[in-house]
Amino acid sequence: MLFNSIEFLVFLPVCFIIYWFVLKNFLKAQNAFILIASYFFYGWWDYRFLALIAFSTVVDYFIGLTIDESNSKSRKKALLVISLVVNLGLLGFFKYYNFFVDSWVDAFESLGVEMHRTTLSIILPVGISFYTFQTLSYTIDVYREKLKPSRNFINFAAYVAFFPQLVAGPIERATNLLPQFSKKRVFNEEQGISGINLILWGGLFQKVVIADSCAPYVNSIFDNYESMNSLSLILGAVYFAFQIYCDFAGYSNIAIGTARLLGFDLMRNFNYPYFSRDMAEFWRRWHISLSTWFRDYVYIPLGGSRGSKWMQLRNVFIIFMVSGLWHGANWTFLFWGGFLHALFFVPILLLNKNRSNLDQVAQERLLPSLKELLQITVTFLLACVAWVFFRAHSITEAFKYLNKIVADFNFKIEYLNIERYSVEMLLILLIFILIEWFHRNQEHPFTGRWKWFKIAGTLIMLLTLGVYSKHQDFIYFQF
Repeated sequence: MLFNSIEFLVFLPVCFIIYWFVLKNFLKAQNAFILIASYFFYGWWDYRFLALIAFSTVVDYFIGLTIDESNSKSRKKALLVISLVVNLGLLGFFKYYNFFVDSWVDAFESLGVEMHRTTLSIILPVGISFYTFQTLSYTIDVYREKLKPSRNFINFAAYVAFFPQLVAGPIERATNLLPQFSKKRVFNEEQGISGINLILWGGLFQKVVIADSCAPYVNSIFDNYESMNSLSLILGAVYFAFQIYCDFAGYSNIAIGTARLLGFDLMRNFNYPYFSRDMAEFWRRWHISLSTWFRDYVYIPLGGSRGSKWMQLRNVFIIFMVSGLWHGANWTFLFWGGFLHALFFVPILLLNKNRSNLDQVAQERLLPSLKELLQITVTFLLACVAWVFFRAHSITEAFKYLNKIVADFNFKIEYLNIERYSVEMLLILLIFILIEWFHRNQEHPFTGRWKWFKIAGTLIMLLTLGVYSKHQDFIYFQF
């Protein structure tokens, strides 16, 4: 079920009414209802894959209990390995089987060795990368004794399948979300209004008005890049940067807002990443739930920033290689993460800039300094270069795209067909950037006083501007 669908527009109010008005004083019944609603939500896409979620849930529930009850360190470690093998094995089979088979065969065929190619018609279960990492955080934290295992199966199953963030995150830690299922929840008006704001402005407006409006231009430019001039190609990269940001941040905000309507607090997943002053700050602001997951469960166990510079660089390249592979079974994602973003980190690491605190840009000033503006611009351009590889169908195609920008560079405005690429879209993006900038020190724009006026205004903008955009699936559903 999609957040931007008529079905969800009916599903959410029905859940809200049953949850708060029928089951208000029954915590166990509320949790059971969340579990049923979550399975219904996911099964609406394809009910056959509910068995995968149920299987992972059962395995990790009993492994968590057994780890806690065991007095043997080696047995605890063996149980953790079982959890890792089961969960990553399922993820690897459904997501990477054909990719590795094709890559293996192509490698041998390039050496003149003919091999039989055996691939399967495998459907990638929506959200498998997200809920797999969510269940793994549980077993790892139980193993590390940072969390006591849940002895209530319904609560644990509801945590794994919690429908607001089941399909595309945020990837919640068991230490944050699971305990919330054991506490009595009371509806809070301010929390509810905050949730509605996040759903409307932070979610639907960004998704429907920005991301879905950018999508046709992005598709047109990337699909026909060989016939495009440099200015159009630059615009295509910029459009995609905002498409993927507003698409993914939009989903995350709808998830967080929906959870708040049910009395739950999910972690913030985006923090105005395009105002970052370097790529280290960018990754502290972009897809925060994933980047912190890799930091805590991969990067730090590898040694983190301890040890020699060589060891630190090795850890950075490993973490970005894994991040690239997580995003998809394509060499473009590996190049995007494992090479480009890792390469962007090298000077930051060598200059010891990666330890700087995450501060909001120019909190005390209305406008950024020239230095900050230059840093923000350079960081955004680097992100756009990397996004070309993320969006392209192959590494070769991405290099051709970028090469054509440089080889045919001409910044004359008449080279841009402004009717084709919409001056209105550019103005909408400019207004969106300004709104984001002036509200960068807030969790989200349009909260506080005059809340109902702001909600009504957002609805009007959705109705007037959203009608011109064509429905697009959420990009991160493929991951």
